[in-house]
Amino acid sequence: MPFLSIHFVMILGSLGLAWGLRYGCERLAKFQATGSTWQNRWQTALICFVVPPLLVIITAIAVLCMGTQGRMIGLPVGKFSYAAALMFLIYSAVRSIQFAIDGWRSLQKLQNLVIEVKEICLDPSQKPKETLRLLDIPMLFAAQIGFWRSQLLVSTGLLARLDQQHLQAVLLHEQAHAHYHDTFWFFWLGCLRQVMPWLTNTQVLWQELLLLRELRADRWAVQYADSLLVAESLLAMVSNNMQLTETFKENFTETFAAAFGATDAGDRLEERIEFLLAAPEPLPKFAWRSLLWMGLSLLPLALLPLHY
Repeated sequence: MPFLSIHFVMILGSLGLAWGLRYGCERLAKFQATGSTWQNRWQTALICFVVPPLLVIITAIAVLCMGTQGRMIGLPVGKFSYAAALMFLIYSAVRSIQFAIDGWRSLQKLQNLVIEVKEICLDPSQKPKETLRLLDIPMLFAAQIGFWRSQLLVSTGLLARLDQQHLQAVLLHEQAHAHYHDTFWFFWLGCLRQVMPWLTNTQVLWQELLLLRELRADRWAVQYADSLLVAESLLAMVSNNMQLTETFKENFTETFAAAFGATDAGDRLEERIEFLLAAPEPLPKFAWRSLLWMGLSLLPLALLPLHY
């Protein structure tokens, strides 16, 4: 019977473990809890978001590697479970490719709105100059657009309405996104979100990661500009962009984009302002112990030698 195969047990076990990990993180990841350090928030959000779906994907890959013949720990493998794993991987690949294509098409629409490419140097000591691609729109907008090497898109409304100091604060924030390659890494995180959106707390974790990404860029910017200037720039952009034009809504995408204040509202905006005005925290660093948690998702591959 197909339901007695070891493949079926592995798939069911990975789904149960993935759901359990997400559900178990609900109490741990009280993101607004007092006393939670920035470093811990990063680690918790990344581990809870990445490990569960990756565990299911790696399990499907392990099942595919084992094939439809043989046994493992005394139980037979099954064609039904093998076919289910194959279909899931095909579905995951199709969803990821569709996600990339939709993002690429949206970026092309934005590129078509560019009216000029210019260099700007707000600080005489700044080298090289910042290359801007100007969009002929009245709203205040600035974003890094692209994959690994992103491009900076800025609206004519931003250049016209912000003074030099506030404009520099915005550009420093965007330089942080380029420095950390946020558009690249969040594309892959977005793929995991697209493949398994039904896992519990997916949207909550996604919003937390977006917020932490912006907090990191804000913190990076205040190394070179006054925190009050960054906060004022953020507040000005959000308050002026509450109602985006329909044309811009159709063209803007977060797939390959990291925009300053484009999606901030409510508690998210309030937390960013409070963060900027509070005592500065160190930038989060990579924690090697996170690799131990990531290694949990690779455990299904360790079962391959047991197949015969």
